[in-house]
Amino acid sequence: MKCPYCRSEGVRTLETRDSQNNTIRRRKECLNCGRRFTTYEYIETVELMVRKKDGRIERFDSNKIVKGLQKACEKRPVTMEQIHNLAERVRQDLMMKGKEEIPSQEIGDLVMTYLKKLDRIAYVRFASVYRRFEEPEDFRRILKEVKK
Repeated sequence: MKCPYCRSEGVRTLETRDSQNNTIRRRKECLNCGRRFTTYEYIETVELMVRKKDGRIERFDSNKIVKGLQKACEKRPVTMEQIHNLAERVRQDLMMKGKEEIPSQEIGDLVMTYLKKLDRIAYVRFASVYRRFEEPEDFRRILKEVKK
């Protein structure tokens, strides 16, 4: 590493600390000019992209999951913390797959898997929108699934 002030390569680390969001903060000093500066080290992650049903590609946004879950969980005994935790679990599972592009259907299926364990009524609500229910029979099928 070079000093940002004098471009010298003689730099020493004075202090290392863990920082927020999985980063490491390092306080450094240039041995040539004596000036101090801070660097941050972080894990580089691949940005997830979502392939929509119509073929469009857009950035993954966990806030969309949170909004959908809020609607499904409205007036249910589910806290915002639980909703955020579920969305984060989905994001982590997607990152673990190691793919840069994820079909939107895969995301929806993953949300439903976790939501079914969290609250069955919210699961049915979410499924009715996600699977585009149009007939009462659609509800009967999902209710049979939930009862199992």
